[in-house]
Amino acid sequence: MASVRYIVNDVDRSAEFYRNLLEFKVDKHNPGKFAALKHDDLTLYLSAPGAGSGGTAGGSPEPGGWNRLMFVTDDIDALMSRLSDAGAKFRGELSEAGAGRARLLEDPSGNLVELFEFKKESAH
Repeated sequence: MASVRYIVNDVDRSAEFYRNLLEFKVDKHNPGKFAALKHDDLTLYLSAPGAGSGGTAGGSPEPGGWNRLMFVTDDIDALMSRLSDAGAKFRGELSEAGAGRARLLEDPSGNLVELFEFKKESAH
């Protein structure tokens, strides 16, 4: 099991974003301060700036950096369409290189989620 912590401007709005748009399940929620969400073997921790011990370990954490979680999908086009219809904000364009195709999605605090689809093997 893996876990990721994001510092977010609005814990409640961000929890709703991950729950409604990327199908995370809310495990714990302290409104305005903290949320723990689960998706398969991933736990995503959302914390408000200065909430908990994160503010004293190595500086003052802020949302919106380039660190990101990677959300692997079998159909990136369908996922991007669904997210666009829901009003999601993307950063940059769809890239197609290397091992597959990717697009960066921004959560409500500007944290990035990399949507990724591995290249499909071609039949010979």
